[in-house]
Amino acid sequence: MENNMSNNSNSSNSSSDSGLKFKVGLLLPILILVGLFAAFLAASILYSPVQRPPNYFTPYDFEFFYFAHAIISTVNIALLVVLLVIFISVYRKTKSEFSFGLIVFGFAFLLKDIVASPFITGIFSFVASGLGPFIVLPDIFEFAALSVLLYMYLKY
Repeated sequence: MENNMSNNSNSSNSSSDSGLKFKVGLLLPILILVGLFAAFLAASILYSPVQRPPNYFTPYDFEFFYFAHAIISTVNIALLVVLLVIFISVYRKTKSEFSFGLIVFGFAFLLKDIVASPFITGIFSFVASGLGPFIVLPDIFEFAALSVLLYMYLKY
């Protein structure tokens, strides 16, 4: 009898875990679509005719880096939203301090990424220039770290 009860609780936990993994699996194609949307939006902004001040071009400062920055930062925002959904659902189940810390961590990174997004800075007419590949490197590292977090959750 006791064995039967433990099997039922294990099956309900595995079904809720598989349900959450299924939801995350549905969110991954959305991440891809968000990235594609960011690419098209960045392309339309970067390659539209705008009035630029004289001496705007800085040697070794390629538009590719800013284009990549726009795409990767938008995908990072979407990844953070997915991770926050996961962290909040885990916190609701466990009420652990570590899960709460992950939620605070996720919100802090989300706010940083939203504020540093080239679309937001563009709305306020700020233009990054002269940074070259250094504009996109932090986003690449953050994308790698967030991807590892998501992979670890999906695996375990």
